[in-house]
Amino acid sequence: MPVLLEEALEGLAIKPEGTYVDCTFGGGGHSRGILERLGPEGKLIAFDQDQDAALNVPADDRVLFVPQNFRHLSRFLRLHGVTEVDGILADLGVSSHQFDEEERGFSTRSEGDLDMRMDQRQSLTAAGILADYGEPELHKLFERYGEVTNSRTLSRKIVEVRRVMPLATIPGFMQAVSGVVKGNPKKYFAQVFQALRIAVNDEMGALQTLLEQMPAALKPGGRAVVITFHSLEDRLVKQFFKTGHWEEVADDHPFESNRPESPFTVITRKPVLPTEDERKRNPRSRSAKLRVAEKK
Repeated sequence: MPVLLEEALEGLAIKPEGTYVDCTFGGGGHSRGILERLGPEGKLIAFDQDQDAALNVPADDRVLFVPQNFRHLSRFLRLHGVTEVDGILADLGVSSHQFDEEERGFSTRSEGDLDMRMDQRQSLTAAGILADYGEPELHKLFERYGEVTNSRTLSRKIVEVRRVMPLATIPGFMQAVSGVVKGNPKKYFAQVFQALRIAVNDEMGALQTLLEQMPAALKPGGRAVVITFHSLEDRLVKQFFKTGHWEEVADDHPFESNRPESPFTVITRKPVLPTEDERKRNPRSRSAKLRVAEKK
């Protein structure tokens, strides 16, 4: 079920003859909405690194599917002779399919291995991180990407446990560290799993790379629409749309005027949130935030 579908389509301001990119095709929900608004001359370029996503691509001559991570946006646009596009959509959430497939290892309810790879061609898994990362690396990972309150204690416990047994399965890992869980176990493990997933898939690095490529990939007046699911992502998107760079500078910074102007006009001063009805219908949408910017 695509999150914030109507809001995303409205944000793209779709032209029937335009060319649009769906950076995270997944189940194809957002792409179907775009195609419904495109005319026969329109074009949709869909990216997804998950090989299962290819099974959902419609038999439509207007669709070009690229089985790659969206961080390679510019490279594959050039490869297919596309210089600029009218809109780019990125829904950064894990797809329902990935959560529901136990062997993918994304869900705390899974009985499977600690995998969490969105691109199953890569070698790094969550189990690999738990086996190989040092205690300081694990601490930083859980603190930064999961905001886990006792990330230092958790990291110490992981290093202690793995000396005597491998942390390879989801139930095994959760049981092994259960003694250090703070607060609501469901929320705690959701934060831990989020941190592992972000690290396995280099999600923050991929998002930064995508955002940096957007200005050159968009036509003047073209729209960028990004749906985020946690504060780290949202802050990155907000910062880049507003300023066109990553460094946060105080308003009274004496060198502020020397910085280049942002290539974007921010359309959404505040993030667009799901309606109460959508949150009830699709609980996974609860943390979603949508931001829109237009290329100057």
